[in-house]
Amino acid sequence: MSAEATSPGARSRRRGRTSIDLRRLGRAALLGPASRDRLPDAIGHVADAHRAHHPDADLLVLGKAYVLAEMSHRGQFRKSGEPYITHPLAVTLILAELGAETTTLTASLLHDTVEDTDVTLDQVRAEFGDEVCYLVDGVTKLEKVDYGAAAEPETFRKMLVATGNDVRVMSIKLADRLHNMRTLGVMRPEKQERIAKVTHDVLIPLAERLGVQALKTELEDLVFAILQPQEYERTRTVIADVATTGPSLDPVAEDVRRTLREAGITAEVVIRPRHFLSVHRARLKRGEMRGTDFGRLLVLVGEDADCYAVLGELHTCFTPVISEFKDFIAAPKYNLYQSLHTAVAGPDGAVVEVLIRTHQMHKVAEAGVVALGNPYAPVDGAEPADGERADPTRPGWLSRLLEWQESATDPDTFWTTLRADLAQDREISVFLADGGMLGLPAGATCVDAAYAQHGDGAHGCIGARVNGRLATLSTVLVDGDTVQLLLAHSPVQAPRNGPDSDGGDSTGSAGDIKAAEGAEDTHVGLPGADPEGTRAPAHGQPQDTAPGPSPEWLDHARTPAARIAIAGWFAANPESLRVPAAPPRTPGAVTAGRRGVANVVVDVPEATVRLAGCCTPVPPDAVTGFTVRGGAVTVHRAECPAVGRMTALGRPPVAVSWGDEPECRVTLYAESFGRPRLLADLTEVIATAGAAIVSANVEPPSEQRVRHTYTLQLPDAAGLPGLMRAMRDVPGVFDVRRAQHEPAP
Repeated sequence: MSAEATSPGARSRRRGRTSIDLRRLGRAALLGPASRDRLPDAIGHVADAHRAHHPDADLLVLGKAYVLAEMSHRGQFRKSGEPYITHPLAVTLILAELGAETTTLTASLLHDTVEDTDVTLDQVRAEFGDEVCYLVDGVTKLEKVDYGAAAEPETFRKMLVATGNDVRVMSIKLADRLHNMRTLGVMRPEKQERIAKVTHDVLIPLAERLGVQALKTELEDLVFAILQPQEYERTRTVIADVATTGPSLDPVAEDVRRTLREAGITAEVVIRPRHFLSVHRARLKRGEMRGTDFGRLLVLVGEDADCYAVLGELHTCFTPVISEFKDFIAAPKYNLYQSLHTAVAGPDGAVVEVLIRTHQMHKVAEAGVVALGNPYAPVDGAEPADGERADPTRPGWLSRLLEWQESATDPDTFWTTLRADLAQDREISVFLADGGMLGLPAGATCVDAAYAQHGDGAHGCIGARVNGRLATLSTVLVDGDTVQLLLAHSPVQAPRNGPDSDGGDSTGSAGDIKAAEGAEDTHVGLPGADPEGTRAPAHGQPQDTAPGPSPEWLDHARTPAARIAIAGWFAANPESLRVPAAPPRTPGAVTAGRRGVANVVVDVPEATVRLAGCCTPVPPDAVTGFTVRGGAVTVHRAECPAVGRMTALGRPPVAVSWGDEPECRVTLYAESFGRPRLLADLTEVIATAGAAIVSANVEPPSEQRVRHTYTLQLPDAAGLPGLMRAMRDVPGVFDVRRAQHEPAP
């Protein structure tokens, strides 16, 4: 990997790391290897760092790898003038300090030999074995001569695929990029910026996902200095000013030590200064910074139980800030991170953040997958069953990435999608109705869950139930939700009662929660239809024809796998994006396909007409219509948000006017405070107005508030304003409004 010259001041930023004298290493490298009975002097410091984590490590293979690397790179120099061997040595030292095992260090010493010298992969395999050869191949760049502009994205694709089989590949790449970022100073500013952007968009998120916080934080600061130099200098000045006034966390740290000592808890309490970017973010969030905002207290103990004992003492002897408490021990993050987070008020009222973890948790928090050593080594000498390797990082994100990258054959699509995928920095777990579990990025919807569970089979998804209730496919899922995806080829029988019945206390004209003729108002995100999710069969199309996704699904999809699959379906079925043409005809009255709905005049012959459930238009509302797949016309109120979405999709509006019949159907939401007999009073007001209740739903109280949803059949639309006023006059009701958006599930 092409490495550049050292930038001034880079060495001072490596807090807590062994200082590398590049000139001394260069001289040692030029002198060649030492005698056979000891390691070369140039990697003596690497050996010391390695033995600190692995006292029994066999260092002979490191010496052998160094000899090959030094001989191969001899005569090559970095732009700063140091012998090139200083780069693989520095990369190896970074990994050694994090606790990497011998195989990883061997591969890191050789990671540029195949790319930049005459050494071949076959030579590496013959000398050091298959594992080292695989790691070296994984981080070797593809040639621009062969791939042109696609060389960078295809190199990352190759590297990610290799990481899927062995996470140590990405460990070496991260350490390699860190040293190159430290030594970026002599490059042209535009090239510095380009490398920093790729580091920010791809490698920093990967370091976060693999839990290597020690590398991630330093990379963030180096990128911060290049991409936002003015803010970086301002932050550096602020930190320097605070340093001159003395560390204000010292008194609080001493109080915590004394408290734990008196409680008989053996613990190490240290002050961890925030890194530059963290201070910058805190300053933007909080405005004026206090001395305690520039660092956090870290409490290290021996056992998991001691973490909770420390937490109890802190919350007993100090004033806790309960909103800041997070338990990542009981529920570890997806990148292996475990810790207790809390905050307490100091003597002067300043809030101090505290991290509580064991020494082993701290090692994993800093080094992530690197701290696992060789995660694929047999346990107690036993090989994994069926030759499968256990996934030590539990990375659902990596499995998803490896799946969708196979579909992204175009390098530009892969590169753009990869950056967008890695920008989603949180993960949620949702449970399937059959007992399985899906890992999804935060913000994922039912569309994403459908494609994660069924792959291309999700093209036939017609709806979903979230936590037992019907939900639109656009519903955003949260951690812990239970989701059931409904497919067109899997008939679903509606439950007779229980949580799946879409409500609690309810009433209706026929005593049902959802009357048969009102079922069309329950929108579950059916495919290939208008934005509210209903579908009509295509004109002349058999009812059993396999359905496909709706264009609106692309707006709801958050995962690359879902977006690529949907886009691929439309590429293979371009006719699905076209609205069927219809010859003009004289407007005539066409009765909507539901009993008792007011007549609507549309300019489409023989079309099925339905009133949109998202905005429930009634006379004399200004309305417009759109032809959807299947030739049906959906009528919306002019101000409905769906009109804007349909227009943006390029669908031409259809002329619509009201007929002469006064009857109409409308959905109303009533917000109220809970009280006895409220439901009876509301239904009495509705009956007095002469309206028939098609369906009703009363949601469980939330913070003493109750939401009612009524679908009503009115004899005359002119009576709607009076009915809404009468409902608002019912004691306890504070709002009644027409449906404008789909009801929340």
